[in-house]
Formats: sequence, structure tokens, C-alpha cells
Amino acid sequence: MKPFRERNPVVLGAVGLTLTVAVLLGAFQFDRLAGLTGRAYQAAFRDASGLATGNEVRVAGVRVGEVTAVELAREGEPFVRVRFRVDDDSVRLGSQTGATIRIKTVLGQKYLALSPAGPGRLPEGGQIPLARTAAPFDVVQAVTGLADTLDRIDTEQLAAAFATLAETFADTPGSVDTSLVGLSRLSRTVASRDAELRSLLARSKQVTAVLASRDEEFRKLVTDGNALLAEVTRRRDAIHKLLVGTDNLATQLSGLVRDNRTQLEPALRKLRAVVAVLERNRTDLEQTIRKMAPFVSAFANVVGNGRWFDNYVAGLVQVYTPTGGR
Repeated sequence: MKPFRERNPVVLGAVGLTLTVAVLLGAFQFDRLAGLTGRAYQAAFRDASGLATGNEVRVAGVRVGEVTAVELAREGEPFVRVRFRVDDDSVRLGSQTGATIRIKTVLGQKYLALSPAGPGRLPEGGQIPLARTAAPFDVVQAVTGLADTLDRIDTEQLAAAFATLAETFADTPGSVDTSLVGLSRLSRTVASRDAELRSLLARSKQVTAVLASRDEEFRKLVTDGNALLAEVTRRRDAIHKLLVGTDNLATQLSGLVRDNRTQLEPALRKLRAVVAVLERNRTDLEQTIRKMAPFVSAFANVVGNGRWFDNYVAGLVQVYTPTGGR
């Protein structure tokens, strides 16, 4: 066997590069590779309700797999077939297992919830029928659909139609005439507010779109809020003791003031008088402090060497300086 130093470096480099690329592709496709070991099932729904490929599959709130496909089936009456995978081997789906599409976040993200039930096992590849599946009502889609529907309605023609209907039934009994007149007034009111209603629905549609685009941020905010509430709940006893201690301290302070009011009241009265005097002479005090600063600095220098004063007398001794030649 040839040593590596004698082998063709081009071949070794190509093999190493191929292995590196294979490892990277395996790392990026780990979820799909792991899904090969899971068990595949199907569920029939009358409405997909926004469920998409890659959404979670949960049992009792715990993630056990994911949705692999959502497609329209045309076997007799059209329905939606949801294909999903269960990766957890400990999950046993009985023969009466049900499935529900539920809302994961308030912004409309969905997941598939399974309810294991019944004896035996649901065969791999088996389908949960329509009788044991349910889909939620999507508020975001409802608001969007309402905005689109009202946008296509000619409110002026609707008002004219109701007015004509009211005139046609003018000679009918009072209850019918009153109902139709009320409908006519309602249609006129709606027509007069047409621009405002269209603007309101358009802005509602924009708000829902923005919330849907910020789904991850909003979900993180909700998660952080839940964490904060959990921490507050965990420290509930400590917070309760702190509040009880604070209440006891306030009670003790109130009793202390009440018991010593006779002694405290003259002292507080005198203190107020002193403060009033200081307030009236505030300008003089400020000037005194400012002018005393140099004196205090010099005094500190004089007595800074011990228990005595440092001083000197200028010109006490005359120094003789000869001016002659010798």
C-alpha cells in the first residue's frame, strides 16, 4: 500500500473535497435525513386552514414530528390530504386517533395536534378520516376575505336596491314595511360611510399583514412575557414576605410616631424655625462660605505640621552686603 506522500495529490484533494461537501449537505439536511426513520401517516380535512409543509406535529403539546405535505385530493368529494411524519417511537396512535389543526400563535401560525385513541395501532401510511378531524376558524383570513368582499360591493347600487324594495312593499303590513324601511336606512348609512369602511378594512388588512410578517418577534415577546410571569410566580412567596414585612414596618413607624408625638412635635417645630432662618439668610451664608474658603485653606497650611502655628517675620534680620573692594 502506497503511503500518502506518494499518492496523487489531485486525487486526494478531490476525494477530501467530496467528503467535505457530503458532510455539509448532510448537516444542512439533517432534519430530512432524520425523518427517514419516522412513521408516515395521513389525515383528511375539509379545509387546510393555513397549515403548511414543515409545521409541527404535536401530541399533548409535545412536538413529535412535522407536516410533510398538504395537497388537494379529488377522491369523490374534494378534501385536503395532510401527510405528516411521527419521529417519536414512544407515541402510539390507536385506531380511533383524531387530528386537529390548531393555532400556535395569535398571528395565525398553525400546527397539527394528534389525539391518540382506540385499540390497536393506526397502520403506517393510514389515513385519519374526515369524521375524526377538525380545523379552526382563522380570524386573519376572515378579516382579509371580508375586506376583499366589501371592496367588490357597489354600495350605491345596494342602497338603491333596498330603497326600491322598500317602495315596492310600501302597502304591505306594518311589520314588513318597518323592516324594509330599516334595511333601506341601513343601506343608506353604509353607502354614506363607504369611504370610511373601505379605509378601515384596508388598514385592518395592513395591520394583519404586518403582524403576520413580525410573527417571530411577537412570538419571542410572548415567550419572554411567559418567562417573566413564571419567574414572578416562582418568587411569589418571597414577594409576599417582602410586602408583609413592608406593611409591618409601616405599622411600627406609625406607632412610633404616634407614641412620641409629644416629644417630636416641639422638635419638628424648632427644626422648621431653623430651616426658615437658614432660608432667609441663604445669600449671606453663600457669600460667607465663598469668602472663608481662602482663609480656611491658609489656616490649614499654618497648623498642618503639628500642634503649633507656623509663621515667619519678614525683614527681622538685615543681611550685610559689602560694597567696597575688600
